[in-house]
Amino acid sequence: MTTRILHSVLLLNSEILPIPMKNLYLFFLFIALTPLSAQNLDQLADQFARKHFDSFKELLAIPNDAHFPDHVEMNVAWCEASFPERGFITKRLNTVGPPLLLADRRCKQENAKTVLIYLQIDGQPVDPNFWYQESPYQAVLKERQSDGGWNPLPWEKIHGAFDPEWRIFARSASDAKGPVSMFLAAMDALRKLDREPNFHLKVIMDFEEELGSPHLPGAVKVFQKELAADMLIIFDGPRHITNQPTLTFGARGISDITLTVYGPDFPQHSGHYGNYAPNPAVRLSKLISSMKDDEGRVTIEGYYDGITIDEATRKILEAVPDNEQYIKTKIGIAAPDRVASSYQEALQYPSLNVRGMSSGWVGAAARTIIPASAVAEIDVRLVKESDPDRLIGLIRDHIEKQGYLVLDRNPTQREKLKYDKICKFESSTSYLAFRTEFDSEVGLWLNRALTHAFGKEPIRQRTSGGSIPISPFVTTLGIPAVTVPTVNRDNNQHSPNENIRLGNYVEGIKTMIAIMLEEL
Repeated sequence: MTTRILHSVLLLNSEILPIPMKNLYLFFLFIALTPLSAQNLDQLADQFARKHFDSFKELLAIPNDAHFPDHVEMNVAWCEASFPERGFITKRLNTVGPPLLLADRRCKQENAKTVLIYLQIDGQPVDPNFWYQESPYQAVLKERQSDGGWNPLPWEKIHGAFDPEWRIFARSASDAKGPVSMFLAAMDALRKLDREPNFHLKVIMDFEEELGSPHLPGAVKVFQKELAADMLIIFDGPRHITNQPTLTFGARGISDITLTVYGPDFPQHSGHYGNYAPNPAVRLSKLISSMKDDEGRVTIEGYYDGITIDEATRKILEAVPDNEQYIKTKIGIAAPDRVASSYQEALQYPSLNVRGMSSGWVGAAARTIIPASAVAEIDVRLVKESDPDRLIGLIRDHIEKQGYLVLDRNPTQREKLKYDKICKFESSTSYLAFRTEFDSEVGLWLNRALTHAFGKEPIRQRTSGGSIPISPFVTTLGIPAVTVPTVNRDNNQHSPNENIRLGNYVEGIKTMIAIMLEEL
């Protein structure tokens, strides 16, 4: 029995303590000496959620747009102050850009395994004009109204008998300062229990994930020794759409392409030159439409080569309890693209997504002109079987086959007068896809932890649709990785009015306590 527990026993027998405090000590003594049941975990998670709501609000108040160095520094400093309070030793891993922050915490068993945890600290840029509150960085507690809107509540109500359906609205509430706060709360709960993980812990904090983590791959190579571990856990992303406990064993990578098609040197009067000067917006639209059929499948020859769905994989995909009618209703579509036969199967193929187009002016600023250029931004979600250079090359070759001179720069005046169709083609790859087997050591361990916490096995997804910068760890360090998502899927991440459901915050703490206590 530890010194702290003995101290608690003495306090319990002391007549000077009021009854409520004795009961609290008795509760912690009981769960410190026995395996934690799901009910114990529920009580503990609720207790420490309440303790951390205010510190979570303080964390959300720190602006975290990675475009601004002062934002990065404020968040790095906050983490450098917070993690040592939980027994971690922190070290900045300097890059040519913003630093990464490594927090290291050793267990008593020197030969124990090491678990590396990835946390994202930065968030998407904000446009306050589209937020229904004074500031995206000032957290507001809200409850849903009968008409679907959200009604602000006094923050103090969060410390009372709160409704798990209430939400905290703020930038990064879900993506991904929520999991950071949950993790710190879980570590505080373990300290209260006087329990330790039976593995070494390393936490790597990324302050520019929303920029594609451009300096991460190089840093992982330089700091291989510091980051060495047996496995990687990513606390990021939303649960399955049913909001049940979830494990995700892979993620797609991402490449970006910018296409620019040219028309006249300057926007021209559509009355004077309509029917005469080629319109780049029309040409770009036709170029993009030539890449896909009416059912959303990429028509570029060889684009899906190497992707096969065998019977074993199909069973894994079918085991995910998707209600496709619910998904369609939730996002507001009548029918999905026909790249595959189901939502889960569609995630196994590389995508070609037009994420934005621009040409001329629209709305109140619309003008009767022929635009000078048209731009399309494309993202390609990569799967493990797809090579990004090959896919980018296929897209470039396709554009050339449509009669375009393809350049990696703006055309010269001579080129514009010589070539009828010109397309500037710019591309980059942020990170690759990764995937871990269900029966890997990390997969089985996490499955045990979540099953113990929630009384049933979690939903296990072969891959997620989103992209996270994990492949550098997997390929450089040679370790398997699994994502443990905790937040609600309807959280408006990357959009105005991002939020986190209180019930998910509490269950996220419960999830992380269970993982920290599960023997490895």
